[in-house]
Amino acid sequence: MKNRVRELRRKNEWTQSELGEHLQVSRQTINAIENNRYDPSLSLALKIAETFGETVEEIFKSPC
Repeated sequence: MKNRVRELRRKNEWTQSELGEHLQVSRQTINAIENNRYDPSLSLALKIAETFGETVEEIFKSPC
């Protein structure tokens, strides 16, 4: 699943560690999400969307 997490994190000038702390997950989890190696749970996807003020659909896109 493609996502815009890296783009949004950089726009906010956050490190992976800073975003991970905010979301209460590890830096490695953020890295895996950004590199499309891990699809977050629904609850984590909702937290990410809330953090960036966007909808889940705006951040996470299914490949077509």
